[in-house]
Amino acid sequence: MQNFSHLLQRLTDAGLEFVLVGGFAAVAHGSFHLTRDVDICAVLTEENVAKLRQALGEWNPTHRMTPQKLSFLRHPSAGEAVNNLYLQTDMGMVDILTSIKGVGDFQRLRASAEEFEVDGRRFHVISLGDLITAKEAMGREKDLLTAKELRAIAAKRQGK
Repeated sequence: MQNFSHLLQRLTDAGLEFVLVGGFAAVAHGSFHLTRDVDICAVLTEENVAKLRQALGEWNPTHRMTPQKLSFLRHPSAGEAVNNLYLQTDMGMVDILTSIKGVGDFQRLRASAEEFEVDGRRFHVISLGDLITAKEAMGREKDLLTAKELRAIAAKRQGK
């Protein structure tokens, strides 16, 4: 993501309630593993889809998992159910997930999320323990490496 703090500002200013998950959440907790996309967890109601369109609109968001690269500003249509969104924008990739493997849905993540501040905006980040669980549940080599690093960070925080 070319301007991570600008994205957080836009999402927060649009009134979207979300939890930062994935690689940028790992970085927030102290990881050195780099990522190219921003992953958030949110409830994808019609109202929240409108907030996302407001936040991302001028960055030309398209659905990157569709062959036609449909515009997010027109798809999904009103009332259409949405589970996850995988978007490409002029500023980079943004994934909006409704649940996180191994952990649960937005409400579950939000209940144990930690609060962070970037450039004067407060937002929620998946807890370190939940992030470790999620990374291990993914099972990919890169996620397992990040989980190992996050476990070391957790142990250091606990003074071990």
